[in-house]
Amino acid sequence: MKTLRFFAAILVTALAMSCKSNNEVKVDVELPTSAEVDSVSYLIGVNFGSFLKGNNFCGELSELNMSQIKKGMQDFLKAEGNMYSPEFGEQFKINPEEMGRILNAYLGKKNDYKAAYNKATGEKFLADNLAKGEVKVSESGLQYTIHEEGEGAKVQATDTVWVYYSGKTIDGKEFDGNMGAEEPTRFVANRVIKGWTEGLGLLGDGGKATFYIPSDLAYGERGNRGIEPNSVLIFDVEVVRVGRVAVTDEK
Repeated sequence: MKTLRFFAAILVTALAMSCKSNNEVKVDVELPTSAEVDSVSYLIGVNFGSFLKGNNFCGELSELNMSQIKKGMQDFLKAEGNMYSPEFGEQFKINPEEMGRILNAYLGKKNDYKAAYNKATGEKFLADNLAKGEVKVSESGLQYTIHEEGEGAKVQATDTVWVYYSGKTIDGKEFDGNMGAEEPTRFVANRVIKGWTEGLGLLGDGGKATFYIPSDLAYGERGNRGIEPNSVLIFDVEVVRVGRVAVTDEK
């Protein structure tokens, strides 16, 4: 509700600044120029965009009812009284105090749909992918293609690895990677998603492979920073070198 009130306050202030007075009294003070009105209008749009993006509406504006967005703004501007009072919300078709509950329910349904859709499409992708002769699968469900096994012992979970990689979703969208960078990325093999840890265990120094990682070996139902829930991920990986960890038997 604070976000809505903040946005509304900016909108009301900007509109008040841009409205010309009908009073015939003249004062020696200039109103904002058209360029300033344009700047404020743009910033109002940015603020509204920030609200949409902050609530996971990215890329989904086209499905919203723009006439209802406009009506909501107009109703807010026409409403009378103190907008911080409990009675203020009674003037609307839907009380703004209900915004949190309604918004969360909407986003929850959207997330559930995405999770179910991604699960179904991911399962189909993996089934079709496995039909390719060069693709193998482990007991966990990790699919992979080894391009070069590399030299020496395979990567252990506690080893440090230096790698070049690119990560994509099954629709081909790249979400992460360092291919073309001057230096490879370094990390400990067991401090990444399960599919990575398992896949690295198939490679030695200089090994190259493609991993097709089911969602339960990646980010699962929760997703992660731009990766939708239940997403199958594809990684092209090159192990530049491995920092071995010495293992001793304790007796």
